[in-house]
Amino acid sequence: MMHSSTSIIGSSGSELAGKKICLCITGSVAAANSPELARGLMRHGAEVFCVMSRAAQGLVGPQLMHWSTGNPVVTELTGECEHISLCGTAGKSDLLLIAPCTANTIGKMVWGIDDTPVTTCASTALGAKIPIVVVPAMHLSIYENPFVAENIARLKKKGVQVIMPRMEEGKAKIAESREIVDVCIRRLAKGTLKGKKVLVTAGATREPIDDVRFISNPSSGRMGIALAREAWLRGADVTLIAGHTEAPVPGYLKVVRAGSASEMHAAARKEAKGAAVIALAAAVGDFIAKKEKGKMSSGRKNANISLLPAPKISDAVRKWNRKAGLVLFKAESGVSDAELKRRALEKMRKCGADLIVANDVSRKGAGFGTETNEVLILRKNGDGAKFAERKSGIAKKIFDLLE
Repeated sequence: MMHSSTSIIGSSGSELAGKKICLCITGSVAAANSPELARGLMRHGAEVFCVMSRAAQGLVGPQLMHWSTGNPVVTELTGECEHISLCGTAGKSDLLLIAPCTANTIGKMVWGIDDTPVTTCASTALGAKIPIVVVPAMHLSIYENPFVAENIARLKKKGVQVIMPRMEEGKAKIAESREIVDVCIRRLAKGTLKGKKVLVTAGATREPIDDVRFISNPSSGRMGIALAREAWLRGADVTLIAGHTEAPVPGYLKVVRAGSASEMHAAARKEAKGAAVIALAAAVGDFIAKKEKGKMSSGRKNANISLLPAPKISDAVRKWNRKAGLVLFKAESGVSDAELKRRALEKMRKCGADLIVANDVSRKGAGFGTETNEVLILRKNGDGAKFAERKSGIAKKIFDLLE
């Protein structure tokens, strides 16, 4: 009979479907995040098996991890040879994830010390050449110990992937669970874009009116960030050129900030060279204001703002890179489906794009600031389809079509 917790498997995606992940938990207070992490992996299709050190069991109960994963938890090694069944040659896991990982465990891994279920699984996985991801979490002064830094460097040299901690409040805090899940997906995925450069623009540009005011638009950057994340999960080397964004940007992405339309144009020109895919999802302003010095007086009865055309990245990008798969976005408001398609095809053909994603921002659940979108995705020949779902799902469909 299936455990009730397994009902969440695949609820957020199938990237880890059929994959078996051995989640090892050590004695850091960040172990409190372990149930969330385990279930995050499961939501993307993985089956998770937990191994806990004695110190970890003093922080998080094995029964909680049993409930979280639906699988029995290894708290000690017995005659069943749990380390072999999980990390040996037969029935082995696809990935060993140690999160959180203490300085103590890192040191033991480096020197081959096997005195806990976790370190024995790590030694076995190293010998069996199973991919290993280590997520350190400790007090900042421990993390900055030069011997700890040396041990981390040794792990990396031997092919162990280390997700670096967040430096906050005097602590080297464990990376966000979503980032850890993403790293596991990238490590185990087919890597259809591995080694390829992908350029994505996202967010809103801002054009100053004076020293304290600007004109802009409501773009949150969610669509562009979703595209950058999806490309990264598929193995790409991603550069995200971001204007103003309200959605969180994953820490693993290379980000170039560009405040104005001119700055984004210059950044895109620089980064476009050598890109295999270019996706222009940013809401770049069409006009640049003629900026006044200082601050315009609020006592004015009338204030006139002169607007000049902004440089268009979509018009110039084919001059910078003729070979890249080019994805454009076209936002309209209050138009029919037929008119939306006509305008999108006109822009795609003018700019030489391979795909264009068009939407009407006036429709409910679509456009700026929403988690979802309703889009029309069109190919060069005019064929296309409508999709209404989360922006992360739309990002998947865009890259599926490009591939």
